[in-house]
Amino acid sequence: MNIAVLPDRFGHRIRSLRDSKGLSLRDLAAVSGVSVPMLSQVERGESSPTIAVAERIAAGLHLSLSQLLRLDESQDVSLVRSTDRRVVLRNGHRYEEVTAPLPGERASVTLHTLKAGARTGGRKDAPLHSPGSRETVITQTGRVTLVLDGRRYELRAGDTITFDADLPHHFENSMRTEAAFLAIVTAGLRIT
Repeated sequence: MNIAVLPDRFGHRIRSLRDSKGLSLRDLAAVSGVSVPMLSQVERGESSPTIAVAERIAAGLHLSLSQLLRLDESQDVSLVRSTDRRVVLRNGHRYEEVTAPLPGERASVTLHTLKAGARTGGRKDAPLHSPGSRETVITQTGRVTLVLDGRRYELRAGDTITFDADLPHHFENSMRTEAAFLAIVTAGLRIT
C-alpha cells in the first residue's frame, strides 16, 4: 500500500531532514534499510513509498511516522513531549534531543547529563558539527570542563560559553557528582 495522502513536498521534507542531520543517502540507507535508489526516487518525488518503507525512513531519521508526515503538528507549531525525546546513552553520558528535527531548522537543543568521571565522545572522534557551526552551553548543575582544541574551560552551574563547534571538543566531569548542561547548536552561521 502506497502513501497516497502525502503532500507533494514529502520527498523534499525527507531530503531536508536528512541534510539537517548531516546524513548522506548512503548513511540513511544504512540506518533505515531502504536502498539508496529508492531513497533517491522518493526524495525526487519520482516514487511514493509504501507505509512500511516510510516507517523505515522515519526510524532512520529518529522520527515516528506521524512526525515524518507532520500529522502531529498544527499550524507552525512543533511540540516535543518530554516522553517523546530521543535519548542516547554512552559511557556515562546521556543526552536528549529537546527540539524536533524540522526541515530547514538551523538550531538544535540537547540536554546532557554526565555521571561523575564521564566525558562526551571518544578520544579520537571527529567533530560532530558542520563547518561554521556555533555552540552555546549553559551549565545547569555541577561542574564540567570544556576541552576545545586543546584548551580547557572550567564551567560551574549557571556559566555559559559559546564557541566554534566545528573545532575538536568534548566535555568532562571530573567531580564526584553528576553534572548537567544544555547545548544549543546553530549550524553554518559562521563564515569559515
